[in-house]
Amino acid sequence: MNKLYIGNVSAEASEEDLESIFKQWKIPHSGPFLVKTGYAFVDCPDEKAAMRAIDVLSGKVELHGKVLEVEHSVPKRQRSCKLQIRNIPPHMQWEVLDGMLAQYGAVESCEQVNTDTETAVVNVRYAARDHARLAMEKLNGSMMENYALKVSYIPDETAAPEGPPSGGRRGFNARGPPRPGSPGLGARPKVQSDIPLRVLVPTQFVGAIIGKEGATIRNITKQTHSKIDIHRKENAGAAEKPITIHSTPDGCSNACRTIMDIMQKEAVDTKFTEEIPLKILAHNNFVGRLIGKEGRNLKKIEQDTGTKITISPLQDLTLYNPERTITIKGSIEACSRAEEEVMKKIRESYDSDMAAMNLQSNLIPGLNLNALGLFPSGAPGMGPSMANVSPPGAHGGCSYGGQPESETVHLFIPALAVGAIIGKQGQHIKQLSHFAGASIKIAPAEGMDAKQRMVIIVGPPEAQFKAQCRIFGKLKEENFFGPKEEVKLEAHIKVPSFAAGRVIGKGGKTVNELQNLTCAEVVVPRDQTPDENDQVIVKISGHFFACQLAQRKIQEILTQVRRQQHQQQQQPKSPSGGQPPTPRRK
Repeated sequence: MNKLYIGNVSAEASEEDLESIFKQWKIPHSGPFLVKTGYAFVDCPDEKAAMRAIDVLSGKVELHGKVLEVEHSVPKRQRSCKLQIRNIPPHMQWEVLDGMLAQYGAVESCEQVNTDTETAVVNVRYAARDHARLAMEKLNGSMMENYALKVSYIPDETAAPEGPPSGGRRGFNARGPPRPGSPGLGARPKVQSDIPLRVLVPTQFVGAIIGKEGATIRNITKQTHSKIDIHRKENAGAAEKPITIHSTPDGCSNACRTIMDIMQKEAVDTKFTEEIPLKILAHNNFVGRLIGKEGRNLKKIEQDTGTKITISPLQDLTLYNPERTITIKGSIEACSRAEEEVMKKIRESYDSDMAAMNLQSNLIPGLNLNALGLFPSGAPGMGPSMANVSPPGAHGGCSYGGQPESETVHLFIPALAVGAIIGKQGQHIKQLSHFAGASIKIAPAEGMDAKQRMVIIVGPPEAQFKAQCRIFGKLKEENFFGPKEEVKLEAHIKVPSFAAGRVIGKGGKTVNELQNLTCAEVVVPRDQTPDENDQVIVKISGHFFACQLAQRKIQEILTQVRRQQHQQQQQPKSPSGGQPPTPRRK
């Protein structure tokens, strides 16, 4: 992969011009420049030099008024299943990248390339040529957060031995500090959550945990390879203090077990006779999934570990304290096992939410997640990727003028919840509308005994996200779904009748992929009669992240349809004076 293709070369450019550019940027080359009309070729001494030329020159350096394009030179017969994807956001998680690549076909291997750039670069091998071609078409130039991806073919020498797919990333060492769970990390680890373990301990045991001059806590930190923060100054005079443990899941569990042992010993020494339960703090967003449908997950953990687990009520939550207290009672051994299982569920919920957010971050323009109240602002373990979402106008749902188009979503809420959403004298719905930057109205009830009411939300993608996020959150806070079930709502969006077939896909392929990707239920009811605007309804059901991601993906399909329509309308009429063909209805 040392041979380079240089495109968009001016007719005035000479071999000497290209030579001087490579010299100026200190890029070695091992042979002469072969200059043709509009393009050129050159050999580099190694792959590192070739990658540097691509990173430094492509799309950045101008020659005689034209910006050069530099990529690997790949003969047509070798443009098969292997792609190189560059300019990947540095903190993007592996699981998100895998999910994005899998949308276009089966991925056989994906390895990181060591480069001098801040952004990440991967080489991807698809199982089939068509999959690679589709990924190339869809991903090249697409925006991920604030970064435009750059995709090119690399030589696919099928005779070359392939390494085992699972170990493909080994040996590619990252420059600079590693970024956990992201392509910035060279060897691919098992993705670890950024979420820490937070526990509450009785205030009278804090001194024993710290030890004389901090010796005990230093010892725990060293033995368990963890970072431990004891928040002594929080809640002055409170009976309990929070402790935050940052480490791998095993490291967190070991540190927690050691802290429980210390408290037990101190209780014996001080003749403290009360039971000391293990108390874990967890953000309310994850507790519904920990409990599980009808409390099944929690019951299973209790049965498997021989513990009794209770969770603090929703009423205890405030805007400033979005954490619930999970109290585990049992022997130290049993509590330790329960902690592992509880935190495993919490981490899975966090990872799935992070993946959903990262997947849709490139589709939602300018989103300040800290303002949403989804996660505690600056809370321990809420990594920067939760806050750094694309700036306005990045991508998705855009009109041809560059501004995000307004969308209309009909969200169905329990009829009994209407008062909570409207608020006293309409204050809550006014504040919500102002906060989200959306028009929010509640449609009249359809009949006296209607169990659901329709909320009509009109606004661009960011406004939809904010408004729907707050409505889901309000229903949870007000106990309309109870502590043992997750808030799941149905949303309807209208699509042009001729575009419904695109949402469904051939043989239902697109809608099935959409459901697998987003975990939402997506239905385009058959035999609908289009309304007066020739539109039909698409129904989406699921929890907040699933519902949002499905909406964004459908809007992306509609944007493509509109773009194609726009291009067809821009085409000149045929010489015979006939009209261009109208889009065929499916």
